[in-house]
Amino acid sequence: MEASTKTAHDFLSFVNASPTPFHAVESAKKRLIAAGFKEIKERHDWTSTCKPGGKYWLTRNGSTILAFAIGMKWKPGNPIAMIGAHTDSPTLRIKPISKSQSEGYMQVGVETYGGGLWHSWFDRDLSVAGRAMVKTDDGKFVQKLVKIDRPILRIPNLAIHLDRQDPFTFSKETQLLPIAGMVAEELKRQGIDAESTDEARDVEDSQARFMPLKKLTERHHLYLVSLIASHAGVKPEEVIDFEMILYDTQKACIGGLHDELMFGQRFDNLGMSFCSTMGLIKSVESPSALEDESSIRLISLFDDEEVGSMTAQGAFSNLLPAIVRRLSVLPSASNYETGIVSTAYEQTVATSFLISADMAHAVNPNFAGKYEARHRPEMNKGTVIKINGQARYTTNAPGIALMQEVARRRNVPLQLFVVSNDSPCGSTIGPMLAAAMGTRTLDLGNPQLAMHSIRETAGTHDVGHAIDLFESFFEHFSELEAKIMVD
Repeated sequence: MEASTKTAHDFLSFVNASPTPFHAVESAKKRLIAAGFKEIKERHDWTSTCKPGGKYWLTRNGSTILAFAIGMKWKPGNPIAMIGAHTDSPTLRIKPISKSQSEGYMQVGVETYGGGLWHSWFDRDLSVAGRAMVKTDDGKFVQKLVKIDRPILRIPNLAIHLDRQDPFTFSKETQLLPIAGMVAEELKRQGIDAESTDEARDVEDSQARFMPLKKLTERHHLYLVSLIASHAGVKPEEVIDFEMILYDTQKACIGGLHDELMFGQRFDNLGMSFCSTMGLIKSVESPSALEDESSIRLISLFDDEEVGSMTAQGAFSNLLPAIVRRLSVLPSASNYETGIVSTAYEQTVATSFLISADMAHAVNPNFAGKYEARHRPEMNKGTVIKINGQARYTTNAPGIALMQEVARRRNVPLQLFVVSNDSPCGSTIGPMLAAAMGTRTLDLGNPQLAMHSIRETAGTHDVGHAIDLFESFFEHFSELEAKIMVD
């Protein structure tokens, strides 16, 4: 197996283990820990913890993770080389009250998250994953990750014989509702009949203690709650609440006549989350990697990008500015007990650089006319630098100059992309972070097809391209930053 295919398989194992942002953070965390990174917490003082030569990680909400490595020659106010990506993807979330039934079917109420290609969710083998909040014996509330590894839900299409509408349209509220099974089978499983259910529930409710909200088993199908509890390793009554999403149980895989393609879900943006994590890890693999480093190497994988980032764990939050502020005043190795430089933060953000890493659009041969004629990225031809005249992306000429030199040193091919003037343009975390911190920023990502579909397509070789690019960025930024003569 050639190296690029092996790297792609490693990425697909990451995707298959990460159906939710919570799982993506867990997957990244395991790799960071294996590489020698140590956990720290925002709520703690870092003064005696974070030191030059150290490697650290922290999480917020369990769905956003940030990791960094401090150069041995670090001084307060020095630059930070940063890569930002996101852990979330468009999906369907189980509603707080999801219990539903119609025409003899058990159904589960869901709401849309992000801008998905929702028609692609019909007739797929769906399951449930997320986190459950569990009450322990000592009265604490802890998070348990859940991933049910078998198909339990399905959104059925309507047969063409019954409706020949073209184009296919549907109500996201009433016709994107998964079926979970048959009511009769559930009653048979419980050993009760339909007439006795209401009477039994009335007796149970009269004996129950007061609950501010309805019981979880009243809001959701009993067996769904039981499945979630079982996969969390607890009893159903110990589950206080949960955040669950739907995911496709068909695993991401290698495809194409020559194994040059990848097929799967959530490539946007687990592709860039994986590559930035591995780029950071590879940049510090050598025991001497940080000896001559005067910067900090940092990645931040945010949640909630697909819904605007305006949450405590999103890129619009204070997370990255607050962490950068705390890092900017860390003392140097030779003068660790000295005071703080008063303008360290301002100096750091002025000299730092952020790569906003989010997947890009590869040209679709069946819809080539939708693309700008001279900017049609191809898969396996390298990472794509994204540019937009309306500042939906943050790329400018100094950033391109830096990225070209970074890529040249590792022989990584690059491509350029702008949307057609007749097309709308998506955005990324880049503009909001650039505006919040005043840090130089560039948008890029690997090319893919069918972005936001339940089944996307990307290039096998581009995984290695992005990892090499990010590793080179971390290794050479300190040297190259001083050569960009633009203030």
